[in-house]
Amino acid sequence: MDWTVRDPDALKGVRLLVVEDDADSREMLVTVFEHCGAIVSGAASAGEALEAMRRVTPDVLVCDIGLPGEDGYALIRKVRALEAEKGARIPALALTAYAGLAERGKAQAAGFDGHVAKPVVPADLVAQVALLAGPR
Repeated sequence: MDWTVRDPDALKGVRLLVVEDDADSREMLVTVFEHCGAIVSGAASAGEALEAMRRVTPDVLVCDIGLPGEDGYALIRKVRALEAEKGARIPALALTAYAGLAERGKAQAAGFDGHVAKPVVPADLVAQVALLAGPR
């Protein structure tokens, strides 16, 4: 797997919330994003993610679909409902082991802006997040 990230400042100053129930995967994602200059918070569940978002609104949400209890689809629906009240929209990227077109469509229908299949290639993931974050 290519762990090379081409631009170590690709995410400089971007506030990310990473939602991943697997501790090792979450740690890897946080490390990759921090290596690229992002300010990263991690959450292990939908509940933790919503609590984190009450404290600080992220620039981008990166969320595993297969969370225990409430899955990533339920989380993004709640996030989109909260945003409607606040008048803002957080770009969101779904992470999932299911890579088919049907899964991509399901993620977009739920409210995600992008879809990345696991296992992730860090350089590609950083590029996707940078696109969602927009110009800095």
